[in-house]
Amino acid sequence: MTALVIAEHDNASIKPATLNTVTAAAQCGGEVHVLVAGLNAAAAAQAASQIAGVAKVIHVEGEHFEHGLAENMAAQVLALAPAYTHILFPATASGKNIAPRVAACLDVGQISDITKVASADTFERPIYAGNAIATVQSLDTVKVITVRTTGFDPAAASGGSAAVDVLTGAADSGRSKFLGSEIAKSDRPELTAAKIIVSGGRALGSAEKFDEVMTPLADKLGAALGASRAAVDAGYAPNDWQVGQTGKIVAPQLYIAAGISGAIQHLAGMKDSKVIVAINKDAEAPIFSVADYGLEADLFVAVPELTASL
Repeated sequence: MTALVIAEHDNASIKPATLNTVTAAAQCGGEVHVLVAGLNAAAAAQAASQIAGVAKVIHVEGEHFEHGLAENMAAQVLALAPAYTHILFPATASGKNIAPRVAACLDVGQISDITKVASADTFERPIYAGNAIATVQSLDTVKVITVRTTGFDPAAASGGSAAVDVLTGAADSGRSKFLGSEIAKSDRPELTAAKIIVSGGRALGSAEKFDEVMTPLADKLGAALGASRAAVDAGYAPNDWQVGQTGKIVAPQLYIAAGISGAIQHLAGMKDSKVIVAINKDAEAPIFSVADYGLEADLFVAVPELTASL
């Protein structure tokens, strides 16, 4: 058995989600290979070769791979697929875009969002917003899998010494082209990779209060800022801060939730955090059921006091 991990990268470095996916691939048994397809991506391929547990890196160059367009990436994965029993993608926007195309062309069922590898053909994945865990067995010759990165510890980014094979890539499919992107720049850690996250909810009341109360605490802790869907829908925070079932799935070392009641959709996105701190004046708020530490208090008093004491 050999597993192929489709690396996410920026043509210079490997993104953290790839490390978690390598861990999942290793648990499937057999060797782990990593595909790095990009433009001038030799540095990313070299970084992939240093990941602990990786036996081989396949490096493919081409202008049509520079931005990871799903049509071209899927064609490249399909060209390599006959040599593998497992093909794994991080369950990110990119992975979720490519994996279904690969599964459909291979005529196999995709196994989505796995959080545990029970055996080479059996996996666990959350359903019903994380309220139940389904055990899924696949009898397909090739397993196409997306990995919920919060379910697996990241592989060590150094210590490996995999060989790098440079192959000729699949041709440009011609079905799509990259026109441009608008990327939000921030000095804060990326939400899905942050070790500390400070999140605010609808109780903050306005974007101005959100910034006034939550930002100083995040600054003191060097944390990423998050928000509940209610806060995002109300315009208190941007869409890319949303944590939850319809937002980002996170599992930081510390998650501080202020003014978040704990709707099931929000809990599905953060309940795997190592330590959860909840601040809410409603003692019956569902967030307290998953919190390691709960403070029944007015967030407009408690959060500034917490910030001042740091």
